[in-house]
Amino acid sequence: HVQLVESGGSSVQAEGSLKLSCSVSRYIFRRCGMGWYRRAPGKERELVSSIKSDGTRNYADSVKGRFSISQDIAKNTLYLQMNSLKTEDTAVYYCAGSIWIGYCAPNYWGQGTQVTVS
Repeated sequence: HVQLVESGGSSVQAEGSLKLSCSVSRYIFRRCGMGWYRRAPGKERELVSSIKSDGTRNYADSVKGRFSISQDIAKNTLYLQMNSLKTEDTAVYYCAGSIWIGYCAPNYWGQGTQVTVS
C-alpha cells in the first residue's frame, strides 16, 4: 500500500514563500513521475507542476518563475518551493504519483495541504 502525505501548508502574506513536502511510503513512480496539483475554491483541480525521475520538470504558466519542484528519491520525498505567492495561489495542494496503466495517470494521491495567501 502506497501512501502520500503532504505537509508545509500554511497561511502567508502575498509575496511570501512556502515549501511543501510530500512524503511517499514507497516510491513506485520512476516511470511516470510525480506532481503537485491544486484545487482553489470554486475551481477545478489543476496541475501545478510535475517532475519525472530523470528530472524533467513542467510548470503551469501561472506559476512559472515562482514555483520550483524537486524531489529526493532516496528520501522518497517530493517538494514544491513556492515564492512570490499571490492571493490566487490560495488552494488545497495535493501531491500525486503517476503510474503506467497504458498511459501515465495520477493514481496515487495525498490528503492535501491548505495554502492560504492574503
